[in-house]
Amino acid sequence: MGIFSRMTDIINSNLTSLLDKAEDPKKMIRMMIQEMEETLVEVRSSSARVIADRKTTGRRLERMRSEATEWESKAMLAINKGREDLARAALSEKQQIEKDADAIEEELSALDEHLEHLNEEVGQLQIKLNDAKAKQKAMLLRQSSVESRIRVKRQNHKEALDDAFEKFERFERRVDSLEGQLESMDIGMQPKADLKSQIDALAENDDINDELARLKEKMIKTN
Repeated sequence: MGIFSRMTDIINSNLTSLLDKAEDPKKMIRMMIQEMEETLVEVRSSSARVIADRKTTGRRLERMRSEATEWESKAMLAINKGREDLARAALSEKQQIEKDADAIEEELSALDEHLEHLNEEVGQLQIKLNDAKAKQKAMLLRQSSVESRIRVKRQNHKEALDDAFEKFERFERRVDSLEGQLESMDIGMQPKADLKSQIDALAENDDINDELARLKEKMIKTN
C-alpha cells in the first residue's frame, strides 16, 4: 500500500511531519520519492492523452466551420439562381453544423480547463518531488557527516591506544636496559663459595695449622 492514496494527498502532504513520525526516515523518503515519480509519470501520460484529444477535436471544429462556410456559399449560389428552396436547405445544413460546432467548442473548452488543471497539478507535484529529493539529499549528507565523525573518533581512539602501548613498550625497554646494566656488573667476578666449600676450607686451615705447630716444635727440640 502506498504512502499516498491519491495525488491530492501528495500535494497537500506535510513531508517534514511524515518523516518525523517515521520509524525509518531514510526508507520513508525513498518510498515517497518513488511514489511521487510514478504519480508524475501517470499524470503526464494523462496530460498527453488530453492534449492528443484536444488536437483531434480542434481539427474537427475547423472542418465543421469550413463546412458551414461552404453551405453558406451554396445558399448564396441558390439565391442567385432563383432557387430559394435550395438556399433554405443549405442554410438548414449550415445551422445544424454550427450547432454541432458549438458543442465541440464547449468540449474544447472543457479539455482546455482539464489541461490547465493537470498542468497546475504537475507543477505542484514537481515542487513536492523536488522538496522530497532535497530532504533526502540533506539526510544522506547528515548521515555521511556522522559516519565521518565516527571514523575520526575511532581513528583518534586507535591512535591514543597505539601511543599508550608505545609508551609502555618504551618503559619496558628502559627497565630491560637497567637490568642489563646491573647484571653486567657481576660479569667476571668470582662466584661466592657454597657452604660445602667454605667448610672444607676451614678443615684445610686446621691441617695447615697443625703441621705448622709440629714443625715449630721440632725446630725447638733440635736447637
